[in-house]
Amino acid sequence: MNLGLLFLESISTGVITSDEMNWVTSNQPHFSRVEEATALKLGRLLDRGLIQIGCRIGNN
Repeated sequence: MNLGLLFLESISTGVITSDEMNWVTSNQPHFSRVEEATALKLGRLLDRGLIQIGCRIGNN
């Protein structure tokens, strides 16, 4: 999995799955500085309610 692609998918759908969240949290120690900033932005969007934890139906 790639954090940049995950971020873009979450932004475009407004959803992040619990499996994806688990992946982010378990891989945080290995993130580069850019990936850390991306993960923080993702967290802020979750906190603001702009991205929801849920499931996506179908593949885009």
